[in-house]
Order: sequence, then structure tokens, then C-alpha cells
Amino acid sequence: MLTYTFNNQDTLTNQLYHFIKEDILNSLLKPHTQLPSKRSLAKQLNISTITVENAYMQLLSEGFIYSKNRIGYFISELDLPDKHNHPIPLFHLDKNDNTYLYDLSSNRTNSDNFPFSSWAKITRKVLNNYKDQLMIPGNIQGSQILREAIRDHLRDYRDIHVSSDQIIIGSGTEYLYSLLIQLFGYDHIYGLEAPGYTKIQSLYESHHIHYEQISLDKNGLDLKQIHRTTILHVTPSHHFPTGITMPIKRRYELIKWAGQKNHYIIEDDYDSEFRMNGKPLASLFSLDNNEKTIYMNTFTKSLTSTIRISYMILPPSLASSFFHKLSFYTCPVSHFDQYTLALFIKEGYFEKHINRMRNIYRHKRDFLFKCIAQSPLSKIAHIKEENAGLHFLLELDIEIDDHTLIKRAHHFNINIQSLSHYGAKTQHVFIINYSSLKEEIIPSCLEKLYQICMNNS
Repeated sequence: MLTYTFNNQDTLTNQLYHFIKEDILNSLLKPHTQLPSKRSLAKQLNISTITVENAYMQLLSEGFIYSKNRIGYFISELDLPDKHNHPIPLFHLDKNDNTYLYDLSSNRTNSDNFPFSSWAKITRKVLNNYKDQLMIPGNIQGSQILREAIRDHLRDYRDIHVSSDQIIIGSGTEYLYSLLIQLFGYDHIYGLEAPGYTKIQSLYESHHIHYEQISLDKNGLDLKQIHRTTILHVTPSHHFPTGITMPIKRRYELIKWAGQKNHYIIEDDYDSEFRMNGKPLASLFSLDNNEKTIYMNTFTKSLTSTIRISYMILPPSLASSFFHKLSFYTCPVSHFDQYTLALFIKEGYFEKHINRMRNIYRHKRDFLFKCIAQSPLSKIAHIKEENAGLHFLLELDIEIDDHTLIKRAHHFNINIQSLSHYGAKTQHVFIINYSSLKEEIIPSCLEKLYQICMNNS
């Protein structure tokens, strides 16, 4: 006899269907057992015959039961998997979800500084004026309107002159790097800056790409170490994490190297919008007449890290091969986000935002420097590489090792990262990222950091 208790949270049909299904899956109803007739089960459960019939029809369509003409319904014989007698542990990503009061390593954008009102105005315009365009399937390049906006912006502010057909939109630089790996193939040896982005190393390792770590001198990548490399990944405008800006002489040396057969440069123009003294230096892409440089940039620093829109520019000689080989891909960024960003750039909001943020960050940096100079920390601190981007290096004259300082800092609600974390051999040099740091907490943060440094026990 089938006995079930119903509730008001779902329809009677769905409840009856799930009750019988669970009894089958739990082997409470054995294969080839005949179910009660629709009429008798309805009477027994005090529900309508239609409810029973609909539940039976759903079980029949999914194969849990079968019917015999003029006889009734029977339980199907299912090859059910063995049940585990112990809970299966869930997989959790190993990530740091801690929120620190004093976060000196975060690259997040302070929500007070994001142009929400302008962004909202643009989103309404996109919804009202571009309904048809938003419904058109995309291609690998991304929307024409955003590529044109990026083209015009680069022409006016980075002296980069390209066709919109050379621009590829992606959801983050990691996606674009993976496309380049597929474009170039797996026979190249990549050269990566050391210290440098550990995420790039992980990406290449996941694709089983051969790479070599190239150390830096005071001018950036050491060219004496690249004799086996065929593709170089560089950040000449503002190297992370050292902050080194590559001088023009070294840039031309790199371009000369790339002019050789089968050599290429991937230029990550990291943080170029926020050079604090003078105009941004010329990009490798704009200097390279050999068409061997790929330019890459993102809006995560200039707008916010949660807007996952990046782009790369291919030289014409590579663009043709790219579309021939990879045109089956579709741009992963939604049309709506692309159109919103495009109008944000085209209507001048992006330029105003960059100018405003450059002033905010310059003021915050200067205030931070002033606080360091006026705090006890000045006795043991030396600021390095402070003129580009949204971080600088702080060298501390201390006896404790980097790992110990970082561990102590966490106890004081301070998140800080060292240069040695990124593979540098030097100790006691720390990366201070101030983009999300609020000015009112800077003095207390420096005081706590000094206490940590002076506690040698």
C-alpha cells in the first residue's frame, strides 16, 4: 500500500510524482511490481484521479514505470548505481575570503569612486536605443561599436593607430592569452618576467607551454637571458610588482629582437593610464614597424576589477591568421556590457573618469607619502618606484623575514604582500597598493605596521 503525506508547498501531482520516484530509486518499490490503479490510489490518498494520472504519465515518460495494455502500470527495472555509505566531500576553491581593515595588496576600486550615475544613464540609453543590436549573435572579435570606441581612445591618448578589425574583445586577459596560445601553437618558448605575474605562469602551465623566467635589471627585462625565447611577455609601462618603467633604449632593443624570424612580443600595458609624472611613455606596439608586437590592456584598473572586459590588438600580419584559425569562437562578453562600455567611452565619460581618478590617486599617494614621512615608520622605511601605477615599493630596515611580518600583519588586520612572494630574491621589500585604501585609516595602519616591525620577539 502506498501511503504519502502531502503539504501545501507544491502541487499534488508533483508531490505524488516525487514520492513514487524516490521509492523507486530507494528500492522500496521493486522492479516489475504493479502500481495501484489510478482510481484505487486516488481513493486511498483522497486525491483526484486526474492527479494520479498526471503523476503516472510523468513517471512513464521518464521511464521509471511501464504500462501493460488493459492491465496497468509496473515499476521499471533500472540499473541503479551503488549508494555511498559515507558523505562525499564537496570541492572548495582554496581562496582567501578574509576582509582586512587595512588592505595594502588589494587592487579593488573604492565604490565611492565608481561613476554609478553615469553608468546607469548609459545602460538606460543602451536598452532604449540598441534593442535590435543586442539580439544579434556575436563573433570572436566583439561588437563593432566597442572596438571602434577603443580604437579612437587609443589613437587620441596612446598614439596607437590601428583598424578596429585588429582589436579582439575578451572577458579578462587570461581568456585572451589562451587564444594566443592556440594561435601560436605549442612549439614556442615563452619568456616571462621574474618576478612577475604568477597567474600567467599558472596559465601557461595549464596549457603545458614551455616558458623561462627572465630576470630584470634596472631597465626591465634582461636581454642577455632571452637567447632561447621566441615569445616575450613584458609590462614596459609599469612592471608588476617592481614598478620599473622600461626606458626607450631598452624598448627599441626589444623591438629589434622581435624583428627576427618567428619572434613576438606580448605587451601588457598594465596601469599605463595612471602614470603620475608626465605623459605615458610610447608603447612598444606604436614603436614597432615590424608588426611583431601584440598589445594587451584591460578596464579592470581604469574602471573596476569586476568589469571583466579586456582587449588585445593584433598586428595585421597576425590578424589574418587569427581569424582563419580561431573564427569559430564567440566573444564571451555580453553585448549589453560591450555597448554600455562603448557609449561610456564615446560620449566622453571614460576620459573624465580617468582624469578624475588620476587626481584622486595622486592625492591619495601624496597623502600616504606624507603620513609615512611623519610617522615613526620613516626611520626604517624607504619608498621606491613611486611614479607609475597604483602601487609602490616600501623597503623596510628590519630583522624579521617577510613571511613572519606578513603573518603578524594578519593578526593586526593588515593585508600586505612582499616582493619575495613573486619570486624576487630580495627580502624586506613590500608592495603597497593604495587604490582601495581609505585615507582616514592610513595613519593608524602605518602605526600598526611600525609596531609589527619593531616587535622582534
